[in-house]
Amino acid sequence: MCGIAGLISHQREKETGERIKKAMVLQNDRGNGLGAGYAAYGIYPVYRDHYAFQVMAETSFALNAVSELLHNNFWVAHTEEIAVWDKVITDHPLFMRYFVQPKIREKESNPDDFVMEKVMHINTSIDGAFVCSSGKNMGVFKGVGTPKDIYEFFRLDEYHGYCWIGHNRFPTNTPGWWGGAHPFNLLGFSIVHNGEISSYGINKRYLEANGYICTLLTDTEVVAYLLDLLIRRHGLSIMDAVTVLAPPYWSTAKRYSDPKQRDKMIGMKVIYEPAMLNGPFAILAGFDGGLFSITDNTKLRPMTVGTTSEYTYFASEVSALYEMEQDFTQVVTPRAGQPVIVKYHTNAKGD
Repeated sequence: MCGIAGLISHQREKETGERIKKAMVLQNDRGNGLGAGYAAYGIYPVYRDHYAFQVMAETSFALNAVSELLHNNFWVAHTEEIAVWDKVITDHPLFMRYFVQPKIREKESNPDDFVMEKVMHINTSIDGAFVCSSGKNMGVFKGVGTPKDIYEFFRLDEYHGYCWIGHNRFPTNTPGWWGGAHPFNLLGFSIVHNGEISSYGINKRYLEANGYICTLLTDTEVVAYLLDLLIRRHGLSIMDAVTVLAPPYWSTAKRYSDPKQRDKMIGMKVIYEPAMLNGPFAILAGFDGGLFSITDNTKLRPMTVGTTSEYTYFASEVSALYEMEQDFTQVVTPRAGQPVIVKYHTNAKGD
């Protein structure tokens, strides 16, 4: 089950999440009311150069502990409660937003690594507090409820972004709770996922050896961290990172006619074996430069893509695409294991 949708403006034209909400509400039966969420890029232009920490906390004590940690380690430009509509969901955590810059000298540490370390520290050491998102000029809004509930609860018609992703959750072997709803985020990467990561155990151990800690009680968390590790820290291209996560079978890799391509593929499969995702999955990933999808090599979970001259749309169902757009130039169903990568045009407007 689970429903996925996303849209991206090639020219970074902004809009509310109304169209992504329509696509998610149409897929309401793909969830069971135990989780939904959205991520949006381009929504904080005034503080676009600051890391936007969006935090959920079960108690005011936990929230105060997060605030103290952030003020001790960051220059805090602005702090505000995340506005919610309590009439939609009455029993919910507390939400705060902090726009920050690390208190480090440039030669001492990489700012992104510093932020990653503090996200892990908050999630593991402050009881009852979790970081929903930590990227620049973007935010994640998620919780326990239907897609319509979560959209209205977070008042997402008040935000304007140029890239939106949405998720409707049907938890199976993991609990349905506020921190376990999708999207999952770290820095610029936000992930929504349909399926099951049966390689979660080895992926988790591999990530822990590289400084990441999985605390949110669902398998999808590893995908966000793996993308950060492979692309940001190891410097792989998106295409190479996707190939690591969903590599071709050995029989396919060995049949490559180009020896350099064959050796590269086999090398990545060997070096990054603990990062490979196993199981049935369809994944949609937002990042600072665009949006891309991944599916497993047997295509056990659906993904469809529609394009126009100005937008690209993703969804679990073709019908959900038509909730976002009526006049497509092309609608395709990617082959098993075939990624679809969309980047903003080079002449796209800024924020």
